[in-house]
This record gives sequence, structure tokens and C-alpha cells, in this order.
Amino acid sequence: MNTIITGLQWGDEGKGKIVDYLTESADVVIRGQGGNNAGHTVIAKGVKYVLHLLPSGILWDDKINVIGNGVVLDPVGLVQEITRIEGQGIAITPEKLLISDRSHVVLPFHKELDAAREAALGDQKIGTTKRGIGPSYADKVNRCGLRMADLLDKEFATARITARVAEANEILARYDLTTFTAEEVITEVYTAFERLRPHITNTIPVLHAAWKSGKTLLFEGAQGTLLDIDFGTYPFVTSSNTTAGGSCTGSGLPPTAIDSVIGVCKAYTTRVGSGPFPTGDEGLSEYLHGLGREFGATTGRPRGCGWLDTVLLRFACMVNGVTGLAVTNVDGLDAYDTLQICTGYEIDGVLHELPPADRSAWDRAVPVYESLPGWKCDTTGCTSYEQLPAQAKAYLIRLGELCGAPIAFVGVGPDRLQTLVAP
Repeated sequence: MNTIITGLQWGDEGKGKIVDYLTESADVVIRGQGGNNAGHTVIAKGVKYVLHLLPSGILWDDKINVIGNGVVLDPVGLVQEITRIEGQGIAITPEKLLISDRSHVVLPFHKELDAAREAALGDQKIGTTKRGIGPSYADKVNRCGLRMADLLDKEFATARITARVAEANEILARYDLTTFTAEEVITEVYTAFERLRPHITNTIPVLHAAWKSGKTLLFEGAQGTLLDIDFGTYPFVTSSNTTAGGSCTGSGLPPTAIDSVIGVCKAYTTRVGSGPFPTGDEGLSEYLHGLGREFGATTGRPRGCGWLDTVLLRFACMVNGVTGLAVTNVDGLDAYDTLQICTGYEIDGVLHELPPADRSAWDRAVPVYESLPGWKCDTTGCTSYEQLPAQAKAYLIRLGELCGAPIAFVGVGPDRLQTLVAP
């Protein structure tokens, strides 16, 4: 069965752990969009691995991992990540990691352009990770970007980089940001490229051959639905399609290759960066931060935390075609007497069960809550769904009812073994 794993909130839902759990029965793990602005934390056998561009299947010895054409790839950042993960004892060979020759390249000046655009927005800034993702996707859409395949022709790539450096420096100088010489960019990029060259290939026929031969494919989404460029809380979104459809366009596999979509969400809601957050709750944020939880894997920034928002989840399940829910961080609510679930928004006296497109309407959205009893006990030791407290199971059942999708997996801790399969 070929499965897409997609985030249903603003990212950081624990997708890496679910992908890692399901990888045991997969043959190929595919990353189809985003860049190293994503961060997946996987804890296996007590060891913590933080992944940004590498698919989570890289932690397994017998899996093929593919960085697809929809990814914007920072060669320097990927080499650093490979070096770090290899330092933790994980072998990364050309047979184990394939990089699409159609993936676009994040160049060093893209990161500074990211910072310049944030500076230009002032108090309306998006809150990007400043990893150059937006400017790289912009170059892709403007048809002036570089792909991994283009780097194979150094004369062409040098001319393109030289022209883009000149254009970027004009913008960067306005904001007193670091400017670049074409020579230093070319040297830095090609030093990393030579390390990656053995991994670069046309991944599309490889994936089609795997599909046609009956191998199991697992698609690893980055970020979350509410950061999708089309369906998210625009303009406070990322620059790619983070929904299930992005896994197809970002890999070259058709929708007919997909059998199921697992939507991942936390038992509560978090978001990082700017933008609307109707159910944000300062008390819940302080509690979770006090436990040392909810800090970004990529930036270390504390995430805003709030009660579960099924208005957003209902919409996310619709646009992704979710066939099963993976609810993580249930243990984060262990200490609460009473839990709140947002079932609708009241906007100008009208109840809404789906999120608005009008950005100003978010400022007037008042969450409508339903209260459920907490379970007031430690769930981290549960080794099966049946062992969960009755109140926890009732909370999960209600979540599924409100979202219109069945519960498939439940997370009660960060370790691979703390993943429970729902009946």
C-alpha cells in the first residue's frame, strides 16, 4: 500500500515519527516538497536524529530514500546534514539516497533575499525561517532558477549564477545585508555539489519502476496543510503545496499510485511564526514550554500552543482526502482536568465550520469550544490503544467525529515504540 503522510496543522505535527514508524513496511521513502526549512525529529532506540532535507527513511539500512523534483535543495545545507547524520553512525550511500536532477537549488544569496523580504514587510512579516525557500521557489516560477541537472553544465550554471548574483546584490544593498561575489557562490555551491554528484539522477523512472513492481512507497510531507500556498492561512504560508497533491507533483508519480493518506495532527494545536491562531492559549503554551516541549527543530523558536482546532482539521482532512488520522502528543495533555476542542468560529455573529479565505475575517474569529474531561494520568507507558484511559479514548473518538476521519495511530511519547495502532 502506497501512503502519503501529510501534516494537518501548521507543521510540527510529528510527521517524522509517523513516517519512521511506517517505514518498517515500506521500500521507498520520498520527500516531494519544501526545503531545509522543515525539521523532523525522530527518536529511535534512545537516539535523537534531527532531519531537514533527508527523508526519515534514511535511518533504516534497507530503504531507498528519494529527494524529489518538488524540493528546493540547499546543497551546502544537505552536505552538512549528511555529515552530521553519518557522524551518528548512519551510512548514506548513493544506493540509499537518490536526489532528483530536477530539484531546484537554493543558492547562498537566496537566504539573504529571504531576510530582505522580511525586513521590507516590517510588522507584517511572514516569520520565515530565512533558509531561502521562498526566493528559490520564486526563481523557479519566474523561470530563472537553477536545477541540480543545470549544475552538470558548469559553463551554463556559472553564467546563470553570475547574472542572479548581480540582481540579488542590488536588493541586498538596499537593506545593508551581505552581498556576494559570483566567484564565492560558485565555489561554495560546487564544493557541495561534488559531494552530492553520485546521488543525483532522474528519479522519476526509478519511482515508476518501484511502483509497477509492487514495492511499497511512503511519501513524507513537510510543513502542514495550513502552510500550503493555496489552502493555508495566506499570506502566512510557505511557498510550496504541502498538501497530499504536492506529493504527486513533487515526485512525478500520478494520483493513481496512491492508496491512502495519513493526516498527522497533535492532540492540541501549535504554530510558529506570524499569522492567525484563534485557539492560541498562553497558559497551555507556558505549561508545554515548561516541560521543555514545543521548540522548533529547525530554528529553536518556541511554538505558540493552543487548544485543538477542528475547524482547521476538518478542512485539512477535506483537501487532503485523509483516510486515517495519526494523533501525536496525546501525553502533552496528561495533566489537564478539562480539555477544550474548538468546533467552530463565530465571525460577525455567524457560525463557521470551515476556515475563511478573507484574511481580515481571521481577526474577528472567535472560537466556539466544547469541553471534555481530561484523564489526569500518565499515558507515556501505554503500549496499546486499549491501555489508554477511557477519557483519552473518548477525546480521540470525538476528534475523529469532528474531523470526519477515523483514528489510525496515537502517539504518547517521542520514541518509535510510543506509537499505538488504533483498532
